[in-house]
Amino acid sequence: MEDYILRASAGNSQVRAFAATTRELTEYARAAHNTSPVATAALGRLLTAGAMMGIMMKGEKDLLTLKINGDGPIGGITVTADSHARVKGYVNEPEVLLHANAKGKLDVAGAVGRGELVVIRDTGLKEPYVGRTSLVSGEIAEDLTYYFASSEQVPSAVALGVLMNRENTVRQAGGFIIQLLPGADEEMVAALERKLAGITSVTSMLDQGMKPEDLLDSVLGGFGVEILERIPTRFSCDCTKERVEKALISIGEKELTEMIREGEPIEVKCHFCNHAYRFQPEELERLLERAR
Repeated sequence: MEDYILRASAGNSQVRAFAATTRELTEYARAAHNTSPVATAALGRLLTAGAMMGIMMKGEKDLLTLKINGDGPIGGITVTADSHARVKGYVNEPEVLLHANAKGKLDVAGAVGRGELVVIRDTGLKEPYVGRTSLVSGEIAEDLTYYFASSEQVPSAVALGVLMNRENTVRQAGGFIIQLLPGADEEMVAALERKLAGITSVTSMLDQGMKPEDLLDSVLGGFGVEILERIPTRFSCDCTKERVEKALISIGEKELTEMIREGEPIEVKCHFCNHAYRFQPEELERLLERAR
């Protein structure tokens, strides 16, 4: 099934909602980075959140970056998304292996540890917006729920999940973000809280064959859900050899000269998609000329 996000409203515009299925893009990330099951789960959750938060932005060229800087063995996670639901990301230590947690689930919280969540929105202004909050659990969905409430003052419910197959491929991935808008009445708030209390695991819902439409109906059924938009989402990296060339030029003449002196080709990999760019010594010499 093609990955996509639904944008919706409910409760006479008292609630806005997003729901996504992201199995394909999470599997793409897993294969590109050869991530372990727990690293795949952590990265897939943040990629899903990034894609949904990306389409909250208005501008064509707006960019969102989510960074989780924790003290756990995964070392950190970085995800970037645009307003068209194109998303990319990586984990610092993709091969982390951990025992299951007390519930028999992948121990994402143990892999992430304690630290901070950083949200950067670049909307073309002189300075991007940067929000920082502490990680409250390392489970990512709970951390984003806390971020929305404390940094943006938007009461939200975030659910994210990644389910793995035994052979370490992605079986299911997706999630939802439900937000109360200013002016939501107390009756609406109480009713939504009761609905959310009955939601268990988003991955089990997806594994039962539920689509984003069904996720929204489970949470907002009875509140008059209106689907506003269906947006395809995918893993997309905009790296090019030309960009890598600019990065090599920026390291300076001394470092480039040393590379050339070794007389061997060099390989530079993109952090986000792991694509390798190879440069022969003669190509490095041309870059050195441009650096002077």
